[in-house]
Amino acid sequence: MRLNRILLSSALVVVALVIQVSVLSRLHLPGAVPDLLLLTVLGLAMVYGHVGGALVGFGAGLLADLAPPADHAAGRYALVLCVTGYFAGLIRPEHGRLKSATGPMAVVVAAAIGSTLLYAGVGALVGDTAARHVGLPGLLFSAALYDLLLAPFVVPGIMWLARRADNDPLTESGPAVKAGDISTGWLSSGTGLRIGSQRGGFGALKAKARTRSARVGRIKGVKRL
Repeated sequence: MRLNRILLSSALVVVALVIQVSVLSRLHLPGAVPDLLLLTVLGLAMVYGHVGGALVGFGAGLLADLAPPADHAAGRYALVLCVTGYFAGLIRPEHGRLKSATGPMAVVVAAAIGSTLLYAGVGALVGDTAARHVGLPGLLFSAALYDLLLAPFVVPGIMWLARRADNDPLTESGPAVKAGDISTGWLSSGTGLRIGSQRGGFGALKAKARTRSARVGRIKGVKRL
């Protein structure tokens, strides 16, 4: 990953984790807790792609595993967010730009349900049966609902910051290319010359000037005679 991607992702993940631990986890809502860290990973993955999404998800999940008051095995949430970021990056919008809110909202719901199921499944493998006592259907419904309500305020902003910091990396018509196109059009329309054939154009102008001077010389010679 590029340096600006690493810096932006690290800053966003740290801010999301702090808000998650200090605010959202203390709301005592029924069922699950709104997962701001998951939404941050989704927003970055839908701009950076599957590789960047997997790396960001793994780093964010590992940080959440180590941050207090984590009470589960380290690496459990890192695996969940790594897989979630990978699949979210595979279905990123074309050129990293949102055409409608339907697709991203469907991704949020699928990620909320999938991450909860994966987290519960990994927990069952290591002997953690907390999901059974809470009630898995209610946990899935509340996780999808909370993340869906929070997503419109988080995911578009995360994607906008990611594109802006990376100078819109997923489009082939970035600012530099657009500036080149504008300058090319301005030169061609203002001078009548193409960029690739400027030398040939100047040569043609010189040849025309020589021809005109030769004609003028002939005319003067005829007049003298």
